[in-house]
Amino acid sequence: MAGAGMQDIKRRIKSVDSTKQITKAMELVSSAKLRRARQRAEENRPYFEKIEETIQGILPHTKEVQSPYLDQREIKKTGYIVITGDRGLCGGYNTNAIKKAVTHMNDREVSVIGIGQKGVNFFRKKGYDLDGEFVSISEKPMFSDAKSIGKLAMELYENEMIDEVNLVYTEFVSTINHKPRLIKLLPLQEKEVPEEFQERDEVMTYEPSPEEVLNYLIPKYVESMIYGALIEASASEQGARRVAMESATDNAEEMIGDLNLKYNRARQASITQEISEIVGGAEAQK
Repeated sequence: MAGAGMQDIKRRIKSVDSTKQITKAMELVSSAKLRRARQRAEENRPYFEKIEETIQGILPHTKEVQSPYLDQREIKKTGYIVITGDRGLCGGYNTNAIKKAVTHMNDREVSVIGIGQKGVNFFRKKGYDLDGEFVSISEKPMFSDAKSIGKLAMELYENEMIDEVNLVYTEFVSTINHKPRLIKLLPLQEKEVPEEFQERDEVMTYEPSPEEVLNYLIPKYVESMIYGALIEASASEQGARRVAMESATDNAEEMIGDLNLKYNRARQASITQEISEIVGGAEAQK
């Protein structure tokens, strides 16, 4: 019986060790991908922040401009662009982004553009109205992907199939800190005016016309914000996966330590039993 128990423990140690090797390899791969994704996010973040700041600086001077992107409609149907990953094994990364979107949706009539297989699967399973699916782009997004997503969202908005557009993604704060965010893309809303624009009293001149300038600029703004969100989400996903795999590796090492202790105790008990049997046999022959 003791031998059978020891064999079972040895099999478990071997199985956990195999799993540990896999999680360790995935941790190393995620670390390499994280370095590239983090560098990309840090290089591009100032550009996207400046675009948003510039748009907010222009909005106070567009009171008389007529544009569908500025009109505040009655909200009948709300559009959401939800960015998740294509794969799991990344802790609560996908769950947190989906939860952020669903909480905001509440009881609204919604349309979803799903980015990432995990999000697409969730919203399809729950019966949400999916107007767009973009998969296999979460780890290495391109600007062309953002243009395609932005074009679809703009078409839905311009055709009045949705009355506002919200973007849900995960902001990369640090390797261990990733924050789900929701921002409203359309219609544009004036926020606090950036400090550098507050002292500007001059009237802005648009050529050929304010409407044409804004109708050209705002789609570019939407595409840029989506691309920035894709990059942030990519870095967040790799950070979350690295942390999850590191934790799994640590847990596997702890399990192996406990199993080795159990194996040594079982082996000691087996040896003690054999010695007792030998001594007992010797005593019986006297």
